[in-house]
Amino acid sequence: MALRLSTGMRNALLGTNPFKTIFAGGVIDVYGGTQPTSADDVENGTKLIRITASSGAFTAGTTTNGLNFGDPANGAIAKAVAEIWSGLGLAAGTATWFRFYANDVATGASTTAIRFDGSVSTSGAQLNMSSTSITVGATTTIDSFSYINPAS
Repeated sequence: MALRLSTGMRNALLGTNPFKTIFAGGVIDVYGGTQPTSADDVENGTKLIRITASSGAFTAGTTTNGLNFGDPANGAIAKAVAEIWSGLGLAAGTATWFRFYANDVATGASTTAIRFDGSVSTSGAQLNMSSTSITVGATTTIDSFSYINPAS
């Protein structure tokens, strides 16, 4: 299954700003439930965890504790090596999908929001975790994450 890009993200990638800049200081929300058909759609299910830099508090529109990417190589861009991407469980459940938000964290239905969705599993998904079981208050860490620029 491919990543689901929002209309806003597709439009942003057509501009002159690189992916690294577009998603600088963003966050990942991980959900339990059914992944929406499109990243333009409202979020479905229960938000289980928010991934930030070192599980730090995050406020939309500021870069403090937002996630960053390194430099692209061979059509792929990975999380910044020096950052620890993690979060504390907000609700108990099984992680099934995620949404990566740009720094403004525009939630709800939108064709202008810059974000993308993907599936979560222990293997074969866009976001592979050592365990998909999320516990309230427990730390979950994302050791590796990369975005591969799709062929046009």
